[in-house]
Amino acid sequence: MYGWIWRHLPGNAWVRSVIALVLLLAVVYALFQYVFPWAEPLLPFGDVTVDGESTGGAGAGQ
Repeated sequence: MYGWIWRHLPGNAWVRSVIALVLLLAVVYALFQYVFPWAEPLLPFGDVTVDGESTGGAGAGQ
């Protein structure tokens, strides 16, 4: 896939590198601005199982 993208970008290697960098930055921007905020409520980050209370067992008393 990356080879196909590289072959279809215009210009020489330097121009292709700059265009590829701009495309990469655009994808990262879109992920952070739209995809991750949309997916955050769907992920179980708030469902923690460690609450800080000691139940005995290994590591108790530390």
